[in-house]
Amino acid sequence: MVKETIFTILWSLSPFGEAKVGIPYGIANGLNPFFVFLIALGANILVYPMMLFFLEYINSSLLRWRFYKKAAIWVARRAKTGSGDKITKYGFWGLMFFVSIPLPGTGVYAGTIATYIFKIERQKAFWANVLGITISSIIVWVTTYLTVHGVA
Repeated sequence: MVKETIFTILWSLSPFGEAKVGIPYGIANGLNPFFVFLIALGANILVYPMMLFFLEYINSSLLRWRFYKKAAIWVARRAKTGSGDKITKYGFWGLMFFVSIPLPGTGVYAGTIATYIFKIERQKAFWANVLGITISSIIVWVTTYLTVHGVA
């Protein structure tokens, strides 16, 4: 039980899954579904301040390395062309909607990068990310719960 809880948290913190993977992992491994929702959502919300810290303080140091700079530029271009117009146009609601889509590449990591690139006010962006990831987590949780219980 402890191992599954830790892995649920780690998946929810991971850029390779976020709560979109943490929730199904925890439920599939027999953890209480309500507990899974709370710890996965909480862990995923923690990504925002951790990513902002990384982008503001560590990113500038890493930009000196060519391979990192090349990857960072690729991510920034992709963010600007993929959703930049809508996030810029709709602000808080655009960012919240973008983060709420339960698909790869649309979670808190992408939302925090968008916050940094488009210089969105930090507090508004935090709440947009929190609401977005909550909506996404509810969608994933309900889908997983119904699937496990044979309804979907």
